[in-house]
Amino acid sequence: MVKKIYEKPIINKINAGVPDKSGMATHIKEIPEIEGIPVEEITKEYGSPVFVVSEKIIRETYQDAYRAFSTRYPKVQFAWSYKTNYLDAVCNVYKDLGSWAEVVSMFEYEKAQRNGIKTQNIIFNGPYKSKETLKTAVENGSYIHIDNFDELYNLAEVLQTVDKKAKVAIRINMETGIYPQWDRFGFNYENGEAWTAITLIMKQEKMQLVGLHTHIGTYILLPSAYGVAASKMSNLMLRIKAKYNHVISYIDLGGGFASKNTLKGAYLPGKDTCPTFDQYAEAITNAINNSGIEINDLPTLFLETGRALIDDAGYLIGKVKANKQLANGRKSLVLDVGINNLFTSFWYNHDVYPAHVKSHSLEDITLYGPLCMNIDCLRAAIHFPPMDIDDHIVIVRVGAYNLSQWMQFISYRPNVVMIDTKGKMHLIRRAENLETFTSQEVSIK
Repeated sequence: MVKKIYEKPIINKINAGVPDKSGMATHIKEIPEIEGIPVEEITKEYGSPVFVVSEKIIRETYQDAYRAFSTRYPKVQFAWSYKTNYLDAVCNVYKDLGSWAEVVSMFEYEKAQRNGIKTQNIIFNGPYKSKETLKTAVENGSYIHIDNFDELYNLAEVLQTVDKKAKVAIRINMETGIYPQWDRFGFNYENGEAWTAITLIMKQEKMQLVGLHTHIGTYILLPSAYGVAASKMSNLMLRIKAKYNHVISYIDLGGGFASKNTLKGAYLPGKDTCPTFDQYAEAITNAINNSGIEINDLPTLFLETGRALIDDAGYLIGKVKANKQLANGRKSLVLDVGINNLFTSFWYNHDVYPAHVKSHSLEDITLYGPLCMNIDCLRAAIHFPPMDIDDHIVIVRVGAYNLSQWMQFISYRPNVVMIDTKGKMHLIRRAENLETFTSQEVSIK
């Protein structure tokens, strides 16, 4: 028998994708249309890049979330998180669905008022509120979520000049089993700071403690963490009832629900790891229902969910503008979509698809934007088919934060289009131009 010659194994680094028992994916889906409208038709009318928002998906997602909670708990109220996406057309859909407004600045407060939200249906969060802001919220009967002791003292000072009581809640941070613990917002539960704040408020004649609020973090993949938070909030409510014979009107679990986007560094795709609304609802409502709160004292459950309600409804259409080969031989595409448009690409590996697949031969490539900045990289590695100049690409799940955190940098911000439930396109924000950008500048003569 002839001895076989030894050949050392060759290991190829996987830069993109996750192999399963069948190996790497050998094909990619295409997105030729959005809500029945061809991608080419959208860019022909509104240019490229262009954001597209689906009203149909907004409504379906909201109704799914509301069903999950309202079938498990008798008193549920959603409050749309304005910082997630504050375009009027988007906010007004949530208003039509019955959502209140949750704001963190006077800018967002004014937006909510402009959209016809009753001021008594506005929740004012955030780590900083000026005395003028506090006074406005008190006079308008809005809910003020107190974040720190200095804010509490400022509010007490403001109330000396206003002939009204303030409807207040305190923001509470706590240990819920997730790391890192978010302790920036509100008063700590474990060290007694939250109870101290409650004691101070109960002694204020012109402050009416109506709620308890927490925001345990963002993109939380562990529903049980919300169960822990809801349990601790319920216990705090019981302590207030026992000591002061005072019943809290609502418990606000904030936001932080994950969307199906994939975080950078995650092994599995977000669509496989993101909990359902039912899982979040089960953890939260079980904690409240199983607490010692009497049925007549059950608080309204407020939810300020943003990302999970809007991400799936947003698309970003762009075009390929160049093919390049990098120094190490890797191929790359230059798109007309950059990080200035897609701010969330800093923490997500967004799913990107061709509008039309010309070849099922996938390559390991890098997707760059058009900016003259080395950090303008949308995907460092992705399996993608060959593309030609002006071929369309579609980036999905971009509804959250991109239209509030996008940057005025190097290029004008593009058009935003909403497709209504009947499949008709509406321009909801015009693309910027030089006049838009310079309108606030003041010349020095």
